[in-house]
Order: sequence, then structure tokens, then C-alpha cells
Amino acid sequence: MAGILRYGSYIPYFRLQRATTPADGRGERAVAAFDEDATSLAVEAGREALRGWDAAPSSLLFASLAHAYAEKLNAGVLHAALDLPAGVRSVDTGGSGRAGLTALGLAAGLAAESPALVAASDITRSAAAGSGESIGGDGACSFLVGPDDRAGAKIVAAAARTEELLDVWRSPDQPFSKQWEERFGEEILAPALAAAFREALSEAGLRAADLAQVAVDAANPRIARSFLRRAELGVEQVADNLTATVGRAGAAHAGILLASMLDAASPGDRIAVVCAADGAEALILEVTERIAEARPQRSVADWIRSKRNDLAYTSYLRWRGVLPFEPPRRPDPPRPAAPPMQRAERWKFAFVGSRCQACGGGNVPPQQVCVLCGAVNAMEPERYADARAAVVTYTVDRLAYSLQPPVVAAVIDFEQGGRFQCQLTDVDPDKVAIGDELEMTFRRLYTADGIHNYFWKARPRRG
Repeated sequence: MAGILRYGSYIPYFRLQRATTPADGRGERAVAAFDEDATSLAVEAGREALRGWDAAPSSLLFASLAHAYAEKLNAGVLHAALDLPAGVRSVDTGGSGRAGLTALGLAAGLAAESPALVAASDITRSAAAGSGESIGGDGACSFLVGPDDRAGAKIVAAAARTEELLDVWRSPDQPFSKQWEERFGEEILAPALAAAFREALSEAGLRAADLAQVAVDAANPRIARSFLRRAELGVEQVADNLTATVGRAGAAHAGILLASMLDAASPGDRIAVVCAADGAEALILEVTERIAEARPQRSVADWIRSKRNDLAYTSYLRWRGVLPFEPPRRPDPPRPAAPPMQRAERWKFAFVGSRCQACGGGNVPPQQVCVLCGAVNAMEPERYADARAAVVTYTVDRLAYSLQPPVVAAVIDFEQGGRFQCQLTDVDPDKVAIGDELEMTFRRLYTADGIHNYFWKARPRRG
């Protein structure tokens, strides 16, 4: 079978303390910033998975319950931001909380000879004071799946169950998901989850006791508890479900749990991840000697530690569009136009600048005439998305409109050459200083006439 060649995760910077919400719960949940959406989160996780990899995948699967476009290929934006070749087959999946784990299982079938990239990302948007607001969270994960002779973890077994039941649902005209009484979902889905788990164990020739860790993902906590009673697992075998630090990140959550287990797993460990939603999905993997090569630059724990945990509840409601607020008293932004976006695709989406072959200088944005030596048409493209940078000078603008005021703009110098002016994000304006180390991040600048205008900002280095 196929295996996981590389993987990555991403947890947003902001945290909402549940004690500050009407639910008055414990712990905190990750919250995507006002300039993030499911696509931008997936880009961050995909960058982590592909960093340093020497070849492009043949397929791209993007799973989410919160796709930015209802009609337009969301994986197309992800494809452009990751600077993948045009020949990569891309598809969106969604509609169920287990869409991410299902996509990973499908990719394993596609990738026996040629790698496939799976990204799962979600931003949970729930009614104020509802259960979804209490248990939800935001995050993303990505897995490069390919031949198991290069894998850091081999997929040794997979099993699934599909159940038609009214448990969690949302029609196209409804802003928030709804959920039936929890005992009903437990009665149907807990047995389905146990059956899928047993089938996967049988296929792998294993017993539950042979597993080092098992991660359980379910929108209904009762299902997880019921499954664990049936599965006969020891307490030490049950992985942290991250609800106290991240919250349940929809279709991405099972993958985030898998990434977290792989971050700490040792060669020879057998691990499993199971997900209950509209049925059940179970995956069993065996960690190989190549796991260190598969690991990303930042672990799930690194992302969790890198945070700002004082987000106001009212700010969270505004960012999610739950709380009405007075719009800025300024003209609406112009609708992004298709032709210039197409002409500048590699710059706008993949942040590809240029390097002068005459003097070696970096040019950001890309130029035909070198800004340093004046050479004409002597440029080669160079990607700056992973470049390190530092603040040269900055300004804090308290008049410009923003959902997270004030706006911080900076002139930055890249370590590999090139100077650029851009917005900073995920930043405390009172702590910005000249010389601060930065990294680039893919964000949504604004939305006009249903068109999302994506570009890159800089943020303080995380993790």
C-alpha cells in the first residue's frame, strides 16, 4: 500500500478562552484571524508538507466544510499558492466531518506509483452560545501520500462505514450547522466506528493492544466515549484529542490528530485514527525508520504553543460574521479583475519574484528591468514564499479600516535579497521593532462581489 511521505499542520495564532463565552467552558480554542479562511489555512499546511520535497504531486485533494467558494475550484487557489504544475489533477471534497480522512484514504489508492497531496482545512462557524461554538476550533493539515518504500508511515489498513442519518446537517441557505439530540448519534455512530475499527485491525492482522496510540475524532463527545468503552484500549493508548487547546477543527481534525501522533511516534509504532461522521472511517499506520524525513519544520505542539490567547469574544463574533457591526464609512473595495490576476498568477498566489542573472540581485515584485543594475530581460523566477525577512522600518496606522486595528505596514528586507513593502499580520503593534524576524503567510486581503482577493503578508516567525 501507499504511505505518508511528508506531512504538515497549521494552527492559527489567535485563541479564544472558553470562559469568556456564554458557554463558560474550560480551555481555549484556536481561531483563524479575520484575514484567514479555509483556503489560506490549507496553503500554510501544504507549504509545511512540501517544503524541501523534490517533485510535484500528480493529484491534489482539498477537503473542507467551509470552502471559500461554493462554485469555483477552491483547490485551484491552493494549487496556485503552492506553485504546482498545471498537470496536477485537483478536486474539492466536503459535505461531511470525515471528508479529510476519507480524502486521505482515497489518496492512498491513487498514489501507489505517483504521490498525491491531501489538504484538509476548516473554520468552524457556529451560532453564538451554541455547542458548536464551545467545542469548535480552526486548523489545517496536509499529507503527501506516495509509494511506501519512501514513506515515514505506511498505511497498513483502512476501513469505512456509511450511515444515512440526521445527525449534523446544514442546507446551503443556512449559516450554521445543526445537530440532532446527542444520544441518537451515539446509538448509530458508536457501533459503526467500532465496526470500522475492528475491520481495519483484522485487515492489518493486529489486536487493539498492538497499537501504540489511537486518536478518536467525533463531533459528538458521547460517540468517542462509547467507542473507547467498546474498543478495549488502555488509557495510555488514547491520544489527546486537542479539544482543550485547539477545539474540533471540522473535516481537518482527524488529520491534525494524526499529524500530532506522527510528531511523537517512534519507528515501529503502529497508530490508528478513527472518525465518526455520517458513518465512520478508520486508518491504521505503521511508522518507519524514515519518519524523521517526513516530519515538517513545525509540529502541532509548536503551533499550539505559538499563540496570542487574549482574543475578545466580540472580535471573534465579528470575524465570523455572527455579530452585525457598522461597516467602514468608505467606498467598498474594487472587485478584483480576472485578467491582471491571471497575468500575475505566480507573483500574486505563489509569491514568485525574480533574480537578476547579471548582478545576482533579488527583485520583489518580479521585474523585467533589474532595480539594482538596470539589466533588461536578464531575470530568472525565484520563489520568496519561504524566504526569511526582517523589518527595516514600519508604521502603525490607526486610521485605516481593519477588523483587527490598527494596521501595521512595514518595509522588509529578505535574507536572500530584495526589499518589499507589505502589511504585517498576527502581530502585536506595541511590540513591533526594527530588525524583527519575519516569514511570509498567505492571506485573504478582502472580498468584493464574491471574489476573494488573496495575497501575502508578513508575520513574526512562529514555532
